Amino acid sequence: QVQLVESGGELVQPGGSLRLSCVASGITLDSYALTWFRQAPGKEREGIACTRNSDGVQYYADSVKGRFTISRDNAKNTVYLQMNSLEPEDTAVYYCALDRRPKYASTWSLLEYYEHWGQGTQVSVSS
Repeated sequence: QVQLVESGGELVQPGGSLRLSCVASGITLDSYALTWFRQAPGKEREGIACTRNSDGVQYYADSVKGRFTISRDNAKNTVYLQMNSLEPEDTAVYYCALDRRPKYASTWSLLEYYEHWGQGTQVSVSS
């Protein structure tokens, strides 16, 4: 069965950095578009970073652009999210998700377009 396991979340101070990892099993990531979502308490789950399966084109939410970077290592079946200059507003549970269907600017952040999800990892940014 397909499993996605996120790790790397922890408590950090504002301005700090973290790198999240999502390791897949029972699947090969090179066939999938990969996206990181996050959900803060009382908020909707939102897409923050995506890398396409075909050409590696990336999409970012405006709130994280320039601070976060998504990358993939197909040999390790792992997707990463490098997070720099963290702010309290970045506090959330972070999820990785993947889907085989093509992703575009208008669809990459839609929850219903993803077929596999991890269980999430908690990121807390506080002084």
